[in-house]
Amino acid sequence: MNAAMPTVSKTRSFSTVFLIEMWERFGYYGMQALIIYYMVERLGFQDTPANLTWGAASALIYVAPAVGGWIGDKFFGTRHTMLLGAVVLAIGYALMVVPAHSSNFLFISLGVIVVGNGLFKANAGNLVRKIYEGDDSKIDSAFTIYYMAVNIGSTFSMLATPLIKNYFNAPFHGQLTWLLGDNAHNFFGDGLGWHIAFAVCCVGLLVGLGNYAVMRHTLNHIGSEPDHHPMKFWKLLAVIAGGIVVVFISAYILKEQTVAQYFVRIAGLCVLAIFAWLIYSCHRTERAGIIIALILVIETVFFFIFYQQMSTSLNLFALRDVDPVFRLFGAELFTWDPAQFQALNPLWIFALSPILALLYTRAAKRGNDLSIASKFALGFLAVAIGFFIYGAAGHFTTSPGKTSQWVMVWGYGFGSIGELLTSGLGLAFVARYVPARMGGFMMGAYFVASGVAQYYGGLVATAASVPANITDPVQMMPIYTRLYNWLGVAGVGCTIFALIVALVLWWLDRKGILKFTQGASHSAA
Repeated sequence: MNAAMPTVSKTRSFSTVFLIEMWERFGYYGMQALIIYYMVERLGFQDTPANLTWGAASALIYVAPAVGGWIGDKFFGTRHTMLLGAVVLAIGYALMVVPAHSSNFLFISLGVIVVGNGLFKANAGNLVRKIYEGDDSKIDSAFTIYYMAVNIGSTFSMLATPLIKNYFNAPFHGQLTWLLGDNAHNFFGDGLGWHIAFAVCCVGLLVGLGNYAVMRHTLNHIGSEPDHHPMKFWKLLAVIAGGIVVVFISAYILKEQTVAQYFVRIAGLCVLAIFAWLIYSCHRTERAGIIIALILVIETVFFFIFYQQMSTSLNLFALRDVDPVFRLFGAELFTWDPAQFQALNPLWIFALSPILALLYTRAAKRGNDLSIASKFALGFLAVAIGFFIYGAAGHFTTSPGKTSQWVMVWGYGFGSIGELLTSGLGLAFVARYVPARMGGFMMGAYFVASGVAQYYGGLVATAASVPANITDPVQMMPIYTRLYNWLGVAGVGCTIFALIVALVLWWLDRKGILKFTQGASHSAA
């Protein structure tokens, strides 16, 4: 099969995965930009159930790839499963287009998105690994570029969907009559803008699928063992049937917050059980590395609790207490929709990634490169500074109850540095400290742990829930800033803990314990 396609380069194969990942992230982050607002403003959710619902959905979305990766590897094929996941995601966003005005319908739609993400996410990344398998010199740069696909897709969608929502939610005054004729008025007002914005998310997936259809031949020789055999219809039916069951289970979990809490606790216990079993069953020379990996996973969990504030409490803070007009030296530059502030995260990632890459390269040449654990400590310090900036929002008001938009710009800037130094390195420590033969198992545990953190991030966000009887932004401001100051203090605590871990790792490294562990890991593989 490989000999039949000698002209297909790795770059072309990678481009196919890159583009479908970019469009998939376009759809996901376009939806994420609006989902909290949609629940609060369109469906009438109070802050607490909205934050907890999205926290639970995020947890399910992160946990699902652990199962989807196994389906792709062992049962249905990596390539086939990724493609099916993209189709299911398109269906999920299409359901959000339906103006059902029902929380139950929302839960079903999110359940479909959970299944689609589970089938897609792990397998898209796995295809990149398979494309460059055995080529260590290119795999790191490939994943760096692949990570850019996430940021390209998310930036454009988080800027676009709020504008589209506002445009079509506005009363009809002759907009688009040149295109839609006498039917144009049917698309404006009555909250239809929400659903047209979700339709754009769906279109993103359809564009990605169309692009894949054109370029699919570049991946015909890439995949897991099931991909290299004719697809069996009964396997497709089995995956679809299982997916339908998971949709309704997910919808039930989202509806019943008590069930969601138990689900998250069980998922967290499963991660701890996996680590306990690995620590117990491994060779004693491997034990130190696995214990260190467990500690770093716990640190990553804490980071994702901070990270989840972007789509929950910070999203609502931007809606209620942030001046949307960008000003510089008193001059008005432009106005943003509150939902667009989330796009600051990928914009900062774009700006900071090459700078950090340059600093890493220079430090490595001088022999002064920081360890992953030290970078975690710096990452948490950056996160803490970001939340202290949010906590000081009341000192930078442009009008009563409205803080300067530059508070968000710099807060997101430091948070993005934290992301690059922690989440961006999250999978790297798995490869470094865990035996290669346990790598797949550990990747699944990492995603589950991240999902658990997303839920607890939503739970933390409820500390800034605004009571229904408070509508004055001046009264809302202290509710948010109090939470952000406490999160800043928590970030400092995480920084101290990460520094202690870094010192312990340095000591173990000097003693040769971790070096011996890594050597044993590679030989065991």
